[in-house]
Amino acid sequence: MIERAYHLAHLRTQLAEYPVAAILGARQVGKTTLALQLKDSWQTPVHLFDLERRSDLARLADAELALEPLTGLVVFDEIQRMPNLFPLLRVLADRRPLLARFLVLGSASPELLRQGNETLAGRLATHVLDGLSLREVGFSKQQRLWLRGGFPRSYLAASNGASWDWREHFIDTFLERDLPQLGVRVGASTMRRFFTMLAHYHGQVWNAAQFARNFGVSNASVRHYLDILTSALVVRQLQPWHENLKKRQVKSPKIYLADSGLLHALLGITEMRELEAHPQLGASWEGFAMSQVIARLGVRPHECYFWATHTGAELDLLVVRGLKRQGFEFKRTSAPAITKSMRIAAQDLGLARLFVVHAGRHSFDLSREIRAVALSDLMAEIAPWSLATR
Repeated sequence: MIERAYHLAHLRTQLAEYPVAAILGARQVGKTTLALQLKDSWQTPVHLFDLERRSDLARLADAELALEPLTGLVVFDEIQRMPNLFPLLRVLADRRPLLARFLVLGSASPELLRQGNETLAGRLATHVLDGLSLREVGFSKQQRLWLRGGFPRSYLAASNGASWDWREHFIDTFLERDLPQLGVRVGASTMRRFFTMLAHYHGQVWNAAQFARNFGVSNASVRHYLDILTSALVVRQLQPWHENLKKRQVKSPKIYLADSGLLHALLGITEMRELEAHPQLGASWEGFAMSQVIARLGVRPHECYFWATHTGAELDLLVVRGLKRQGFEFKRTSAPAITKSMRIAAQDLGLARLFVVHAGRHSFDLSREIRAVALSDLMAEIAPWSLATR
């Protein structure tokens, strides 16, 4: 078991400030394990309810009667199975003195997010749990994490073959069982073809018309498929940033599979030698490095963008909070250099700093505003956003 210290610390802070906290993430990403790690260090009684167990559902047949006397920390796993609990949690969270705090875990279905945000407005803190990061496994395990992805059971598997088998089973179960439980009414075979097609477009700008032609459905339908996978946190839509410039700017999102291991499973890649010979090598590394930067900064999805113009200038990742902006380019090379596109992005976007994250071994300044950062130096070179913006 890998202790996820950063996430534990963040959850403790949220539960100290809010009566209700939510851990949202893809299936099998480690939400339950994280909650159990929190339980082991919690100073007051902890009460666990797994809403996929019949016995726990029976205990909550009269939820108010069951929950009202509890003190300490109350944990609900798979909360999307009982969204009707949210109104009761609002009542219990408003008691004074506050007798209990509540931790809810679940896949990020639109219904779950809507009910939580509306019913518990001002009372709920949300923490999105991604897969394992280099901060947690160590930079010496970089290739293994890149190939297998961040799902704990995939990363910790005894061999690459066992990891591949786990990911294939995960994809099948996710499409056949998990998506229908989240209210999705699209067939598993259709979603499998769509998911695979997204893997081949990983790192590219979304083109709804092209996807719609390939599937013989409307633009609205393929957009719905995309939103389904995004809401389940297995796809990342990186939204475009718009500046008030006299330039035509790209207005469609870029699409990435959120986990490199799932990307490689859908592309049929089982070993590093296959990845190194694959046409998607560069795009895969870009998505992997980007996810590590986002994890290191600790920023939210709505703070992350890309920027591109129709004349060719672009920036892979733009992080915005208030008036502060930082830019990131990702290059799978050991000898990064400044490009015209970088200079245009730095000037037009008013970047405080532009980092070129690369696959080499050394970090160095390319200019006063642009620094080349080896991915292996990420922890030392790039501060978490909360520190960087003080």
